[in-house]
Amino acid sequence: MILITKEKQMDDPGIHFKTIRQVAELLRSKEISSLELTREILDRIDGLDGRLKSYALVMADHAIAAAKRADEEIASGDYRGPLHGVPIAIKDLCFTRGVATRGGSQALADHVPAYDATVVEKLEGAGAVLLGKLNLTEGAMGGYNPKFEVPLNPWDQGRWPGASSSGSGVATAAGLCYGSLGSDTGGSIRFPAAACGTVGLKPTWGRVSRYGVLALAESLDHVGPLTRSSVDAAIMLQAISGSDPRDPTTLPAPVPDFLEQMADGVKGVRVGLDERFITRDVDPEVGEGVLQVIKVLEQQGAEIIEVRLPDLDPYVPAWGDLCSAEAVAAHSATYPSRREDYGPWFLGWLDMGAKVTGAEYARANNSRAACRGHLLNVLSQIDVLVSPSMADPPHPVTSESQYGPLGEERQPRFQRFTAPFDFSGTPTLSVPCGMNSEGLPLSVQVAGSHLSEPLLCRVGHTYEQATEWKELHPNV
Repeated sequence: MILITKEKQMDDPGIHFKTIRQVAELLRSKEISSLELTREILDRIDGLDGRLKSYALVMADHAIAAAKRADEEIASGDYRGPLHGVPIAIKDLCFTRGVATRGGSQALADHVPAYDATVVEKLEGAGAVLLGKLNLTEGAMGGYNPKFEVPLNPWDQGRWPGASSSGSGVATAAGLCYGSLGSDTGGSIRFPAAACGTVGLKPTWGRVSRYGVLALAESLDHVGPLTRSSVDAAIMLQAISGSDPRDPTTLPAPVPDFLEQMADGVKGVRVGLDERFITRDVDPEVGEGVLQVIKVLEQQGAEIIEVRLPDLDPYVPAWGDLCSAEAVAAHSATYPSRREDYGPWFLGWLDMGAKVTGAEYARANNSRAACRGHLLNVLSQIDVLVSPSMADPPHPVTSESQYGPLGEERQPRFQRFTAPFDFSGTPTLSVPCGMNSEGLPLSVQVAGSHLSEPLLCRVGHTYEQATEWKELHPNV
């Protein structure tokens, strides 16, 4: 594993790689205008994204107009907070009024919503500048529709970019936005965060409204941010959280100030360590990277508590029955009536889901409940649980392989660190924690109990302040 010391000086990466918090201060103090910043990022998209393919649609006119409004508001003293005037982007699952929302599917090529998703309303209400819609796998599952582009990993274009929210991971890592929205049903915030070397925050299920967000599997879907720091993840989550009468599954819990205790450190925080869970059947450099994170947290004052998770692998296959069956329900308006418009990968997934019986779904749901119980029992003993975000570094891929058809069933280890936390609905934060010997990013996942996002972001921030991994960016 490549190591980097605190003393190592990083070259100035340029304004496109600054964090939301950093550019927010420049905007608030009027050292730069939102219009200048937005044009800078639009120019960068124009110069790089023809190769990286993270954007499904760039909304340049919309962004320029929003930036001008932000500048006028900030100049008049109407400063809304750290997202005001900051260029961000969203996964093309989130409805945008009058702008196509296709979910990576030709079956939705003519889908132009008449209203904005709640998360879009909230981001724009916080003053964010929406740059455009980001590419994703078809239906937010595993493979792409042949009519759509496949985003390329900016660290190595021959490596996996992280599945569903791949456009979000690529754009955020490559400095083509300051933060983005993704969604996570079985790992699709954490996989692109890990593969592309960004922070990814999967909130508690129900913390963020899903109104106006195309569903994959409604009982498992989460919407959350991908950013370049834990503070930025907290800033974005602050903006999009809260109950929504249009989504009755949102939680009535009040939204705290996610930044209030960010600098409080981790002294006394109980960090769960199950070394077997971290290292069993895991790439050695991935496992070692996570163990190093625990050492850093201990040095910062955390209390390391040994715990023992049961083997979760037998529960992971239930995810396939649950997700595929719910995907059929989510696509009932176009499947099977427009099956010719689906790509081979996602069509295979829908066909598989159509064969799931009620009894099979019930058995899968029972497995989900058992897995959730195991996790909640362990989490009740500690404050956070540390593990890899995924078992391996991003693997080699080709665009052709990602178009499908649906391949052989994945081994449970592929979703060992992701699907169980979708079952439980508990929050997770993925943070870069190193580079492997091939120069690919490594990632740690910090998981907590329901509504523990402020603590997770504080743990992530403490780790980032003690190391330099957040300062590394792909050379694009």
